[in-house]
Amino acid sequence: MGQEIERKFLVVGDGWRQAAQGELIRQGYIPTQDARTVRVRRVGDRAYLTLKGPAVGLVRPEFEYPIPVADAQTMLATLCQPPLIEKTRYRLPLGNVVWEIDEFLGENQGLIVAEVELTSADQVVNLPDWIGAEVSYDSRYQNSNLARHPFRSWNA
Repeated sequence: MGQEIERKFLVVGDGWRQAAQGELIRQGYIPTQDARTVRVRRVGDRAYLTLKGPAVGLVRPEFEYPIPVADAQTMLATLCQPPLIEKTRYRLPLGNVVWEIDEFLGENQGLIVAEVELTSADQVVNLPDWIGAEVSYDSRYQNSNLARHPFRSWNA
């Protein structure tokens, strides 16, 4: 079984930018009835369909499959609930982990979140100085929730 174990943090500074490589991601979510998510993602000339189950702590089942880009484009346009998530994802290897920093665009502009995937829920991670508050357990920061309740609407 595939699984995702990750911690998520707000970003507080630009110390990460110089060494990070970025690429544009466009993704959407096919509506579900509960804590399960079905995500369609396009990254450059690649596309994926991802299924995620409910989380237990930091761990949740995850299955990801490559799909044709044309299929992803059609799914994003016809099956995914708007608004779509658009972000630039930067990858930054540090120590024994790779940080993924998402700088959101569109309805979520102004939000920058860093994630680190772990091999176990109790893995110790050294936090860089540009890491702010941990939001791993705050469901508002899940991309599927940002699609339904964009960051720009939080103060409204």
